[in-house]
Amino acid sequence: QVQLAESGGGLVQPGTSLRLSCAASGRTFSDYVMAWFRQAPGKERKFVAGITEAGLHVHHTDSVRGRFDISRDNAKNTLYLEMNSLRIEDTAVYFCAAKSGGPIWDSDPESYNYWGQGTQVTVST
Repeated sequence: QVQLAESGGGLVQPGTSLRLSCAASGRTFSDYVMAWFRQAPGKERKFVAGITEAGLHVHHTDSVRGRFDISRDNAKNTLYLEMNSLRIEDTAVYFCAAKSGGPIWDSDPESYNYWGQGTQVTVST
């Protein structure tokens, strides 16, 4: 079992940047494929980005590719999501998630074993 806790969300203006963090504890962080998901009010939870265990490969969904960057620091047991050029439609609760291996482009929430509680990101004028 691994416990996950997101932080770094907030209210920001369009065009600005924000970095989310996900702190892991309880198990060896480097054993897990990690991902970010997001969920807007009334919408399904959607995949944002995934990263391999050692952080050598990443995958971003089309809507954020070129703007967002997933990364990890295994020495700090922390996952990051750097968000640039934020848009109003990026507004959502952002969740980090973990699974024991498999494809990093797996967008099915049911594939992920562990979840954080989420952090709210609101992009507004």
